[in-house]
Amino acid sequence: METLTGWLSAPDLWAARLILQRGLGLLYLVAFLNVVNQWVPLLGERGLLPTPRHLARAEPREAPSLFHRAYSDRLAVGLGRVGVALSALVVVGVVERLPAPLVMGVWAALWALYLSYVNIGQIFYAFGWESLLLEAGFLAIWLGPRDTAPPLLVLWLFRWLLFRVEFGAGLIKIRGDPCWRDLTCLRFHHETQPIPGPLSWWFHHLPMPLHRVEVAANHVTQLVVPFLLFAPQPVASVAAAIVVTTQGWLVVSGNFAWLNATTMVIAAAALSGEVLGWVVPDAWVTPPDDLAALPAWHAIASIALAALVTWLSVPVVRNLVSRKQRMNASFTSLRLVNTYGAFGSISKERYEVVIEGTLARDPRDPEAEWREYQFRGKPGEPGRRPPQVAPYHLRIDWLLWFVPLSSAYRGTWFRALLEHLASGDPAVRRLVRVDPFDGEAPAWVRARRFRYRYTTRAERRETGDWWVRSSAGEFAGPVRGAALDAGP
Repeated sequence: METLTGWLSAPDLWAARLILQRGLGLLYLVAFLNVVNQWVPLLGERGLLPTPRHLARAEPREAPSLFHRAYSDRLAVGLGRVGVALSALVVVGVVERLPAPLVMGVWAALWALYLSYVNIGQIFYAFGWESLLLEAGFLAIWLGPRDTAPPLLVLWLFRWLLFRVEFGAGLIKIRGDPCWRDLTCLRFHHETQPIPGPLSWWFHHLPMPLHRVEVAANHVTQLVVPFLLFAPQPVASVAAAIVVTTQGWLVVSGNFAWLNATTMVIAAAALSGEVLGWVVPDAWVTPPDDLAALPAWHAIASIALAALVTWLSVPVVRNLVSRKQRMNASFTSLRLVNTYGAFGSISKERYEVVIEGTLARDPRDPEAEWREYQFRGKPGEPGRRPPQVAPYHLRIDWLLWFVPLSSAYRGTWFRALLEHLASGDPAVRRLVRVDPFDGEAPAWVRARRFRYRYTTRAERRETGDWWVRSSAGEFAGPVRGAALDAGP
């Protein structure tokens, strides 16, 4: 048994475990803050897609959640705050100093709590980074406390997760839009991505040869480098460093919630202590002198976990090699092993839905004054510089990007958004950056479609604007507002 525990111990990866735990704790913190701030207006009892209505038709086996037993907005927000508190204890290093059963209990609680929201979050939680955080969070349950050697098999499972994230994303691209194969996709993507960032305008205006280099480098990173994650050191560290660098490039060129940050944290599993010593404090690299060997029960548990992940990986691998590859799919309701990938197709033009309201009694009056709702992340007024919001996730803004692209995203939630704004719902109004009616309800609300493009360098110098937009016609509405109902 001592031979087994010694073989499955990885004291040289002590720093990697610390980064995984603290980093994932920080990401859980962001995710639970997202719950506290956005759950009620989106999914509360009077939200856009009310959770009680969904729970009434959801099968617990298909969507396990603590809320099947009981639901209220107060409980949803309260458990979200519990998640914030537990995450904060992880980030500051309190949890890792607890006995092993308590460490595992905290991580299991974080995973179970967040799974409870994701599985009933409907379209608002249908993003790949939800499953990625849950899968990484489940593996983190088995990392153990700081006073014992890290379990080698669990760290290798993190590498397997990183491999699937990168390789799945590479395959979905190379099989998808032809612009990925002719290296031209980034001529469009920096402009048409869901939520551009502060530097996206400059990335868009890079010379075309550099855009080709960006795409080629992406292909190498996602289709070749992942295999090197399983090579001996220092090759594995070089591969992980390449992944971190390219993910950092994505962080500064756009806003993709916590997808990139999670991928960068997971990459720590392939970085040697020597490499980590170059970028983190010495206290994070040097294990304590009294570091204990991996306990026998923990070694056996890590073997069982590896067997479980191997079994659950079978449909994932089949999906990867399939010509009909699904992206961001979960094959179990617990989201333990998932498939990933994004942007198999690239939009060549950007269209935005702009929501407006008016106090005029007749919405067809040509002299009616329509005022625009400004959202926190999505493009609105042309003069506003795209903001940095990631790793925070603006769920309404992301879904509004999809609305002009596909009728699948124009369901009941979008109509409900217009109706809630028309009624002056204070919870939903808090999701917008600028409420043009200062808390009052409008008489009518409508949505219009606009074509957006970045300004040229000359236009930017002349006008100071980041965007040029032109009307592409009415999109939805008008929806009758509360002000009209209350009027004489």
